[in-house]
Amino acid sequence: MSWLNKIFKGSVNRVSRGHYDGDWHEGQSSDYNRDTYGDSDNEDIDRAIALSLAEEDQHKGTAAIDTHYNLEEDEQLARALQESLNAESPPRQNVPDENVPPRRNVPIEDVPPRQYVPAKEPPPHVYPASGFRTCAGCHNPIGHGRFLSCMGSVWHPECFRCFACNKPISEYEFAMHDDQPYHRSCYKEFFHPKCDVCDNFIPTNRDGLIEYRAHPFWMQKYCPSHEDDGTPRCCSCERMEPREIKYITLDDGRKLCLECLNSSIMDTPECQHLYMDIQEFFEGLNMKVEQQIPLLLVERQALNEALEAEKNGHHLPETRGLCLSEEQIVRTILKRPQIGPGNRILDMITGPYKLSRRCEVTAILILYGLPRLQTGSILAHEMMHAYLRLKGFRNLSIEVEEGICQVLSHLWLESEIIAGSSSNVASSSAASSSSSSAPTSSKKGAKTEFEKKLGAFIKNQIETDSSEAYGGGFRAGYPAVERYGLRRTLDHIKLTGSFPY
Repeated sequence: MSWLNKIFKGSVNRVSRGHYDGDWHEGQSSDYNRDTYGDSDNEDIDRAIALSLAEEDQHKGTAAIDTHYNLEEDEQLARALQESLNAESPPRQNVPDENVPPRRNVPIEDVPPRQYVPAKEPPPHVYPASGFRTCAGCHNPIGHGRFLSCMGSVWHPECFRCFACNKPISEYEFAMHDDQPYHRSCYKEFFHPKCDVCDNFIPTNRDGLIEYRAHPFWMQKYCPSHEDDGTPRCCSCERMEPREIKYITLDDGRKLCLECLNSSIMDTPECQHLYMDIQEFFEGLNMKVEQQIPLLLVERQALNEALEAEKNGHHLPETRGLCLSEEQIVRTILKRPQIGPGNRILDMITGPYKLSRRCEVTAILILYGLPRLQTGSILAHEMMHAYLRLKGFRNLSIEVEEGICQVLSHLWLESEIIAGSSSNVASSSAASSSSSSAPTSSKKGAKTEFEKKLGAFIKNQIETDSSEAYGGGFRAGYPAVERYGLRRTLDHIKLTGSFPY
């Protein structure tokens, strides 16, 4: 998190305030005194007055300054000018020379410059040698009065503005981002990360650093406190429930986000379309399963009960699919449940289903309520278990059997994502019109952007699984299939019980 610390703690800058009155002054006070002129500046002013009077005599035909020029009047004029310079910020005005008759209704720019002396400004030739300074905002001269010095430039106070709200920055401290100034409050609003769950600014820890958690795939950022405050996650995509959105609550307590709900499969009849798609996929790989194996969608309790009665197979601590080989009675979901008040599942209708052993596999059970792509990936995995048993693959290690089943799940997901990306609207419409009993999203056809992202997420879960059996088995089996092909890899497994290398 050190980069965040650099951004927020290293972006505070300070404004130096000052004024310009013929010399440049920088500091914190915007008030100033004209007495800051030095003695040499006063001498220059007196010299300028004398030269001005001499120039006037030249216009009258006099070759030099008159020796009878009244010195007392000269001193009085200089004293009056000096007093006007020492005035406490009088209104800016132009004062005509006493020796020139006033000209009424004449624009200032039409009057010869030497005939008007600004009351608050020294004559041009007493400006510092560095010349005018230009405002970095409007690119006009700073002129006389208050100015700001920051970011290596000088600014009119009204020109130094926040890049976000375009209002002047009057605070002593401000923030920088991409060489642009911001109010500290604007900077926080634009760049301080917010929690995707509670929508508050993510707090800093005791060291003053911004610390947050993020999902490794979805990059959902959230406050560390949400990991322990009971904030629910979607049982499919694993994203946390935002405060302003209420997830669906399934009857077994699982939470389902609204995006995953859109393509969820909720009952056994609805899942048969997906089952036929995966059977076609296996046939395309020359791995047709001849036997008619029942596919049942069940609740979590029914899945756990079936798992306890099953003697064969390797299963995760939280099982979402089973390939059964024993005779037993299973309760399956007969009708898609309704969503009632509080986004809770209502009217779950189930019925018993007696499994008979006609072959090595009696049924495939899948947990209900998952989106189509996730249900299909689980079903492809369990279908591969069924294929291995029916084709005589015996005594395989858990890493090899679960690994090759994960490879088939991954291959099916790849085919679905590619097919969904290349499908056109017509094919999607044809698929949706084939049956009205299931939602469009559960059929073949164009995938939504979320479904594509969800498919990539499920693939990523398979690829990064940390378990030795599922993750390690996949990472050993997938390169073998890519190198030797699926058929040769299966032949090698049947002969040796291991992946080819």
